Amino acid sequence: MSAILDPKAWVARAEEDYRLAQSALRRKRPLLYGACFHAQQCAEKYLKALLVLRERDFPKTHDLTALVALCEEVGIIVPVHPDDLDRLSAYAVGVRYPGEEPLPEEARAAVQIAGKVRRFARRLLGLK
Repeated sequence: MSAILDPKAWVARAEEDYRLAQSALRRKRPLLYGACFHAQQCAEKYLKALLVLRERDFPKTHDLTALVALCEEVGIIVPVHPDDLDRLSAYAVGVRYPGEEPLPEEARAAVQIAGKVRRFARRLLGLK
Protein backbone atom coordinates (compact mmCIF):
# COMPACT_ATOMS: atom_id res chain seq x y z
CA MET A 1 0.00 0.00 0.00
CA SER A 2 1.42 3.39 -0.91
CA ALA A 3 1.92 5.83 1.95
CA ILE A 4 -0.72 8.20 0.60
CA LEU A 5 -3.31 5.42 0.95
CA ASP A 6 -2.22 4.51 4.46
CA PRO A 7 -4.03 6.43 7.20
CA LYS A 8 -1.07 5.87 9.53
CA ALA A 9 1.19 7.80 7.14
CA TRP A 10 -1.18 10.77 7.37
CA VAL A 11 -1.31 10.40 11.15
CA ALA A 12 2.49 10.44 11.41
CA ARG A 13 2.65 13.74 9.54
CA ALA A 14 -0.28 15.17 11.48
CA GLU A 15 1.40 14.30 14.77
CA GLU A 16 4.58 16.07 13.73
CA ASP A 17 2.56 19.16 12.84
CA TYR A 18 0.78 18.99 16.20
CA ARG A 19 4.05 18.74 18.11
CA LEU A 20 5.50 21.63 16.10
CA ALA A 21 2.43 23.79 16.83
CA GLN A 22 2.63 23.06 20.55
CA SER A 23 6.37 23.63 20.63
CA ALA A 24 6.03 26.95 18.82
CA LEU A 25 3.72 28.19 21.59
CA ARG A 26 5.96 27.04 24.43
CA ARG A 27 8.96 29.08 23.36
CA LYS A 28 10.09 32.06 25.42
CA ARG A 29 9.08 34.16 22.41
CA PRO A 30 6.23 32.13 20.87
CA LEU A 31 6.28 31.55 17.13
CA LEU A 32 2.69 32.54 16.52
CA TYR A 33 2.33 32.12 12.77
CA GLY A 34 4.20 28.81 12.93
CA ALA A 35 1.83 27.58 15.62
CA CYS A 36 -1.20 28.58 13.53
CA PHE A 37 0.15 27.05 10.33
CA HIS A 38 1.07 23.73 11.91
CA ALA A 39 -2.23 23.57 13.80
CA GLN A 40 -4.07 23.88 10.48
CA GLN A 41 -1.82 21.28 8.89
CA CYS A 42 -2.44 18.87 11.77
CA ALA A 43 -6.22 19.13 11.41
CA GLU A 44 -6.05 18.84 7.62
CA LYS A 45 -3.93 15.69 7.73
CA TYR A 46 -6.11 14.04 10.36
CA LEU A 47 -9.22 14.71 8.26
CA LYS A 48 -7.46 13.25 5.23
CA ALA A 49 -6.47 10.19 7.30
CA LEU A 50 -10.17 9.64 8.07
CA LEU A 51 -11.05 9.94 4.39
CA VAL A 52 -8.31 7.47 3.46
CA LEU A 53 -9.64 5.10 6.11
CA ARG A 54 -13.06 5.23 4.45
CA GLU A 55 -11.47 4.97 0.98
CA ARG A 56 -12.87 8.35 -0.04
CA ASP A 57 -10.96 10.38 -2.59
CA PHE A 58 -10.35 14.04 -1.82
CA PRO A 59 -8.94 16.99 -3.74
CA LYS A 60 -5.73 18.78 -2.91
CA THR A 61 -7.16 21.40 -0.60
CA HIS A 62 -6.44 23.18 2.66
CA ASP A 63 -10.15 23.94 3.20
CA LEU A 64 -11.10 22.10 6.37
CA THR A 65 -14.80 22.79 5.88
CA ALA A 66 -14.66 21.07 2.48
CA LEU A 67 -12.83 18.10 4.00
CA VAL A 68 -15.41 17.84 6.79
CA ALA A 69 -18.17 17.85 4.17
CA LEU A 70 -16.46 14.90 2.47
CA CYS A 71 -16.22 13.17 5.85
CA GLU A 72 -19.95 13.64 6.31
CA GLU A 73 -20.57 11.96 2.94
CA VAL A 74 -18.99 8.79 4.34
CA GLY A 75 -20.77 8.99 7.67
CA ILE A 76 -18.15 10.78 9.75
CA ILE A 77 -19.57 13.74 11.67
CA VAL A 78 -16.67 15.84 12.97
CA PRO A 79 -17.71 17.58 16.20
CA VAL A 80 -15.99 20.91 15.52
CA HIS A 81 -17.87 24.16 14.91
CA PRO A 82 -17.75 25.35 11.26
CA ASP A 83 -16.52 28.79 12.36
CA ASP A 84 -13.55 27.16 14.07
CA LEU A 85 -12.78 25.16 10.94
CA ASP A 86 -12.96 28.31 8.79
CA ARG A 87 -10.67 30.18 11.20
CA LEU A 88 -8.16 27.34 11.14
CA SER A 89 -8.36 26.99 7.34
CA ALA A 90 -7.29 30.60 6.96
CA TYR A 91 -3.94 29.74 8.53
CA ALA A 92 -2.98 27.35 5.73
CA VAL A 93 -1.64 30.12 3.53
CA GLY A 94 -2.23 33.58 4.97
CA VAL A 95 0.08 33.33 7.97
CA ARG A 96 3.00 32.17 5.87
CA TYR A 97 3.48 35.64 4.40
CA PRO A 98 3.97 39.08 5.95
CA GLY A 99 0.81 40.92 6.87
CA GLU A 100 -1.49 40.63 9.81
CA GLU A 101 0.16 38.57 12.49
CA PRO A 102 -1.93 36.29 14.70
CA LEU A 103 -2.29 37.29 18.31
CA PRO A 104 -1.13 34.91 21.05
CA GLU A 105 -4.73 34.02 21.95
CA GLU A 106 -5.49 33.27 18.29
CA ALA A 107 -2.51 30.92 18.09
CA ARG A 108 -3.57 29.17 21.30
CA ALA A 109 -7.12 28.81 19.94
CA ALA A 110 -5.77 27.36 16.68
CA VAL A 111 -3.84 24.68 18.56
CA GLN A 112 -6.91 23.91 20.69
CA ILE A 113 -9.08 23.47 17.58
CA ALA A 114 -6.47 21.20 16.03
CA GLY A 115 -6.45 19.24 19.28
CA LYS A 116 -10.21 18.68 19.03
CA VAL A 117 -9.88 17.35 15.48
CA ARG A 118 -6.91 15.24 16.56
CA ARG A 119 -8.68 13.63 19.54
CA PHE A 120 -11.76 12.84 17.46
CA ALA A 121 -9.78 11.39 14.56
CA ARG A 122 -7.53 9.30 16.78
CA ARG A 123 -10.59 7.74 18.43
CA LEU A 124 -12.06 6.81 15.04
CA LEU A 125 -8.71 5.46 13.91
CA GLY A 126 -8.41 3.34 17.06
CA LEU A 127 -5.37 5.22 18.34
CA LYS A 128 -4.65 6.35 21.92
